[in-house]
Amino acid sequence: MPGTRKLGKPTAARMAMLRQQVTDLLDLGRMETTVTRAKEIRPLAEKMITLGKKKDMAAYRQALSFITREDVAKKVFDEIAPKYEARAGGYTRITRTGPRRGDAAEMAVIELV
Repeated sequence: MPGTRKLGKPTAARMAMLRQQVTDLLDLGRMETTVTRAKEIRPLAEKMITLGKKKDMAAYRQALSFITREDVAKKVFDEIAPKYEARAGGYTRITRTGPRRGDAAEMAVIELV
C-alpha cells in the first residue's frame, strides 16, 4: 500500500494525533497504542531524534514545527539525542501486547531503546 495509513481520520486530524503521540512518546519514553498507530509513530519519532543529533538551530526549528511542546523539543536535543550519538538509527522498539478488551484491536507498546 503506497503512502501512509489513514487511520480512519482526515489528514489534519491524523497529523494532529500523530504529532501529539510522537510528543508524548519522546516525553515519557514509552506508550501503549494500537499496532498500526505505533507503526506510523515510529518513523516520525526517529526523524525527530535524528534532527536532535544534528545540534544546529535549523534542525531545532524544524523539530519545533512538529513537536507540540517546546520543553519536549529541548529534551530531545539535550538528553535523548546524545544518548543515541553512536547509533545509526533504530531508536524505537514496538512490542505487541495482545488484543484490547473492548474491541479486540491489536495493542502494542512503543518505547525508546
